[in-house]
Amino acid sequence: MNYFPLILLGVLLNAGAQLLLKEGMRRVGYFEFAWANVVPIGWQVAANPFVLAGLFAYVVSVAVWLLVLSRVEVSFAYPMLSVGYIVNAVAGYYLFQENLSLTRITGILIIIAGVYLVTRS
Repeated sequence: MNYFPLILLGVLLNAGAQLLLKEGMRRVGYFEFAWANVVPIGWQVAANPFVLAGLFAYVVSVAVWLLVLSRVEVSFAYPMLSVGYIVNAVAGYYLFQENLSLTRITGILIIIAGVYLVTRS
C-alpha cells in the first residue's frame, strides 16, 4: 500500500504548525528573556490564537506520525520530514517576506534530490 499521502499529511501538518507559531510570535513581538516577562508574555503567548492553532496542529501531526511509524520503516519515513523545510522556506518567503537566497535555494534542491533518492530505495 502507498503510505505517501499519510506521510505528506504529517509533514504538512508539522510545517503548518511552524508557520502558525511564527505568526503567533510575530503578533506577540520581540521581548526580553527575563523573569519579569514570564507572566505577561506567557499570557500573551498562551492566549494567542495562532499559537494555540499551531500547538493543535502539532498534536494532530504527532498522531498522524504515529500512524505512519506503525506502517512504514523509520529509515524511509523520517527523511521525508525534510520536505517540511522546503514548505517552510517557500511559505516564509511569501508569508513573512523572509530571505530565499541562492544558498537556501541550493539547499532546497539538495533536499529534493535526497528525498527523491530515499523514495526510490
